[in-house]
Amino acid sequence: MPGFHNSEYNQAEKTARASSPDAINRTFNKFLHLQDDDRTLLLKYQQTLMKGADVFATVFYDYLMTSSATSQVLTDFQSKGGKISHLVNKQIQHLFGFLSGQTDSKSAQRMMHIGSVHLQYRIEPVWIMGAYKLYLDHLQANIRNNPKIDDKDRVSLENTITTLLFRDMGLMLEGYWDANTLALSRQKQKVTSLKNQMTSLLKNIPQLLWSIDIIHNKPLYVSPTSKDICGMDIDSPIPCLSWTVPEDKPKVLNAWQSALQGETVEVESRVAQPNGERRWFRRIFYPYCDSSGKVIRVDGLMEDTTEAKATFERLNMLATTDSLTGLTNRTLFHDRLSQAIQGAKRHNDYQVVVMLIDLDRFKEINDTLGHHAGDEILVSVTMRLQTLLRSADTLARLGGDEFAILLPDTFDGRQTAIKIAEKIQQAFVKPFYYNDIELFLGASIGIAMYPEHGDTVTTLMSHADVAMYSTKGTEISYKIYHSELNPNAHQHLQLSSDLRHALKRNEFILHYQPKIDLKSNTVMGAEALIRWHHPTLGLVPPDDFISLAERTGLIIPITEWVIENALLQSKVWLDAGYQFCVAINLSVRSFQSNGLVEKIAHMLKKIALPANLLEIEITENILISDINNISTILKKISALGVTITIDDFGTGYSSLAYLKTLPLDTLKIDKSFVMDMANDANDVVIVRSTIDLAHNLGFDIVAEGIENAETAELLLDLGCNAGQGYYFSEPKPAEDFLDYAQMN
Repeated sequence: MPGFHNSEYNQAEKTARASSPDAINRTFNKFLHLQDDDRTLLLKYQQTLMKGADVFATVFYDYLMTSSATSQVLTDFQSKGGKISHLVNKQIQHLFGFLSGQTDSKSAQRMMHIGSVHLQYRIEPVWIMGAYKLYLDHLQANIRNNPKIDDKDRVSLENTITTLLFRDMGLMLEGYWDANTLALSRQKQKVTSLKNQMTSLLKNIPQLLWSIDIIHNKPLYVSPTSKDICGMDIDSPIPCLSWTVPEDKPKVLNAWQSALQGETVEVESRVAQPNGERRWFRRIFYPYCDSSGKVIRVDGLMEDTTEAKATFERLNMLATTDSLTGLTNRTLFHDRLSQAIQGAKRHNDYQVVVMLIDLDRFKEINDTLGHHAGDEILVSVTMRLQTLLRSADTLARLGGDEFAILLPDTFDGRQTAIKIAEKIQQAFVKPFYYNDIELFLGASIGIAMYPEHGDTVTTLMSHADVAMYSTKGTEISYKIYHSELNPNAHQHLQLSSDLRHALKRNEFILHYQPKIDLKSNTVMGAEALIRWHHPTLGLVPPDDFISLAERTGLIIPITEWVIENALLQSKVWLDAGYQFCVAINLSVRSFQSNGLVEKIAHMLKKIALPANLLEIEITENILISDINNISTILKKISALGVTITIDDFGTGYSSLAYLKTLPLDTLKIDKSFVMDMANDANDVVIVRSTIDLAHNLGFDIVAEGIENAETAELLLDLGCNAGQGYYFSEPKPAEDFLDYAQMN
C-alpha cells in the first residue's frame, strides 16, 4: 500500500501506540487518507448498500459457527439464554453504522474494545480477518451488481468501502494487540513479582539449592545464598567443591558419581568459609532421569549442619558423661567395655580389666556436711584417680560414690590390676578437705578380668561387683573375683538389681502401726511403714533394703511413692468417717530432692486431703547434715498445715537449740528409753524429763516401743500423750488396721 513505509507513518505509529484511542484514530485516518468526499459518497449509497444485509448477517454467523473457538463462544451465549437472531440484528446495525462513514474517536474506541473482547474469548486474528473478508465480498458484489449505483461512482465507492474496512479491521486488531500486550505485560509483572518473591524467599532460606544440566555440564539454577557460602565456584557442577576441605573432597566426589548413576545420595563435609572458618555442610544429590532411565539432571541441596552437629555432640556428651565430674558415665563405660572385649577376642594375648570402686565412709560425709560437700569430695576423688591411669584407660562414675576403671589391651591383667589398686589405696591415704575440715575416705575395690572371669559386659561387671562387695567389713581393700567369694555378695547384687524394678512392678506395700491416745486408749493415727513384697523372697523388711535404696539414690522416688499412697489411704479412711493422721518418715536424701514442698502440696490438693492429716517425721541425725536448708524446707511444709515430728528423740543431735528454731509439733521418745523403763530408774528420769520438756515447749509427746501394760500405765502417769508399740499392735495392712481401730 502507498506510504506504508514512510518515516512519517512510522513516527505516527510509535506515537499512537503510546497515546490514547483519539491519537490512534487520527493516525489511522491520516494513513488511510479518508476525505469528506468519501463520506459524502458513502452516505449517498448507504440505503442501497444495505440491501441484503439480513441475509449477509445470517451468513456471517454461519461462518463464525465453522470455527471451534467462535462456535464455542456462540454456543455458550445460547446456553445462557442468548439468541443468534439478536446478534444478527446487532450485526445489521453495525453494518449500517459502518456505511455511515463514522471515523471519529468514539467509533475507533468501540472497534478497539471489540478487538479486546475477541482476545478475551480467544478468537484468533485469522477469524477476524476472515469476517472482514466476508464484509468485503458482500459489499463489492453489491456495488458491482446494483443498477442503482452510477457506473462513474462504482470504483470510488469500492475504494472507500475497502479503506473503511481496513480502518475497522486495523482498529480491531489494534485493540486485540493492545489487550494482548497488556495481558502479557501483566503476566510478565506477575512472573517478575513471583520471581522476586522466590528470590527473596530463597535468600532467607539458609539452604543452598541448585540444579545441574548433566548433558551440557552446566548449572541451570543456583540459589542466591550460595555466594554467602562459597561465592567463587558456584558455577561448577558441584557447588562449593573447591572450598571443601581436601580431606573431605573424595567422599563428595564419590557421592556425585553415585548420583550420576541414578542414586540419591547424602554426604557431609567441611567447607571453608570466605572468612576462613570451617563449617560442616550436608549435600544431598537428587538425580533426574529421562524416559530411557538416563540421568540428565541432578538437583541438589546443601545446608549448614554445624550447629546441629554441635548440638548432637552436646547431647551425646550429656548422654554419655557424668555432669558432676565430667567422667564417662555408666552407658558409655559399658559401650567401651564391650569394644575392649571384642578387640581382645581378635588378639588372643590381650586381657581386659574391670575395676569397681566404692568409697568407704562417703555416706557419713554426705549426711553430715550435706550434698554440696559430697559433690566437692567426688570431684576431688576424680582428680586423684585420673592421675593414676593411662590415656587409653577409662575412668567412669557409675552413680553416687561408685566409680569404675577399664584397662583395655592388657598383657598381664592380674599384676596390672593389683598395681593400680595399690596406687588407689595410696591415693586415699592423704585427707580430703572441705572448708578446712580434714576428711578421710577409703576405697573398696572389686576386680574382674576378661577372659578369666567372663566374656560379656554383664558378667564382668557382676563379678567385679561381687568382688568389691566381699571386701566390705574386712581388712582387705581390694579383691580379684573368684567363684568362692561370699555367696551373700551375689544375693546383695541381685537384691540391688531387683530394687531398681520394684516400683515399676508395684511390689511395695504399706503397713500401718497404730498410734494410741493413752488417755482414751483409742486409735488417733498411724505410722506408714514400707514393706517390699519381693516375688521370690517374700516380704522384705525395710532394714534389708532402705540403706540400699539410700546408697543407690532410689530412696527419693520410693519416698514419693510412700507419701502418695499413704495420703490416698488416709483419704479412704476419711471418706469412711475416720480422721487418722498418717505419719511418714523422711530421710536426708528427701530434703536434697528438688521440689519436695511443691510435691507434697500437689499431692494434698490432688487427693483433696486436709493437710493436718499428714505428719512428717525426721530423726535428729538428719539435722546435722544441713540444718539451715532443712529448717527452711520444714517451715514451708509446716505452713501447709502438715504436722512436724522429731523421731527417735534423745539419740542424735546433741544441741537442743533446734527445738526453738524448727516448726515442731511433736517429739517421739526413742524406744531405747521406753522399752525397759519399768525396770530402769534412769530411763524413767530421762523419759519424765523429755515429757516435761516437750510440754513446756508446747509440743505433744509420743512414746514408741511400748511392749507391756506396765510401761503404758507408767507413761500415762508421767503425762505422755500417745504411744506406739507391740503391746497395742504390730504394723498391719490397711484393712486389718481399720478392723483394729473399730474394735478400739
